[in-house]
Amino acid sequence: MPHPFHVLCEMGGKPLNPPYKNCENALTLQIRSLPLALSAPAAICYSFLRMEFKNLRLEKRPPLAVVTVDRPKVLNALNAETFNELSEVFEQLAADPEIRVILLAGAGGRAFVAGADIRELASLTPEEGRAFSLRGQGVFRRIETLGKPVIACIQGFALGGGCELAMACTLRLAADDARMGQPEVKLGLMPGYGGTQRLTRLVGRSEGLKLLLTGGLIDAREALRIGLVDEVLPAAGLMPRAEALALEIAANAPLAVAETMRVVDEGFDLPLDLALLRESVRFGGLCATADKNEGVQAFLEKRPPVWKGQ
Repeated sequence: MPHPFHVLCEMGGKPLNPPYKNCENALTLQIRSLPLALSAPAAICYSFLRMEFKNLRLEKRPPLAVVTVDRPKVLNALNAETFNELSEVFEQLAADPEIRVILLAGAGGRAFVAGADIRELASLTPEEGRAFSLRGQGVFRRIETLGKPVIACIQGFALGGGCELAMACTLRLAADDARMGQPEVKLGLMPGYGGTQRLTRLVGRSEGLKLLLTGGLIDAREALRIGLVDEVLPAAGLMPRAEALALEIAANAPLAVAETMRVVDEGFDLPLDLALLRESVRFGGLCATADKNEGVQAFLEKRPPVWKGQ
């Protein structure tokens, strides 16, 4: 049986845009020039669109989609091909107006995603390692900022890159047999796909550093206690609960959902005054939408709204 800890190392990719600079004047200028256009995905036709993948399963059940990493013999480890398919499938789902919420799971019941084969690390040069890290960061950041909620459904191991993938999702539900951690220091490495940054933001600096520096694993209950996951359920109830939560979210106005996630992400590390200014800009933008008019009218008429995403 493959070792449960793997570190993702399939790469090549473009660097991410730099984060917001720690300069209030520059941020104010950014906010003043912020377009009112909302973040709903356009209906773009990609030449590479497809429904069949080698290492993933994609099931579309509008308004939901379920993406399953399907390599159970290797604990759903992410090789280069799987990584590329993840990038492709999420671009496809971002452009599909019928899909409003996405569930991300691992096949086989033993692992969500355990990472990739450690042997592939042996020959990495510093330049290759940096490219590998940037590739993973770019794909995970795309998932994080997709404009549609992505719910990680974690059963079994979510270690190294698998834990980093879960943290890039909007919400995380865990089965009671889940085991999570960032054991990279045990290989003389550190997380390279955002683990050092997302973990400390999710659970706090002290709890995050304890996991990062010890390389230890935690169970689902401990992950819930520190805030790494949002709910813990029996394994048999994981997907039904995830689907129910997804449908509850999907019942709301898609533009409002997208803009709420966007402004939380934009404002997370900003000074409060600047974050509030971003909120007001996004709020004003939503006031110009057909969905806002429909939502208010439906409330007054005591009927369910019919959202158009416009």
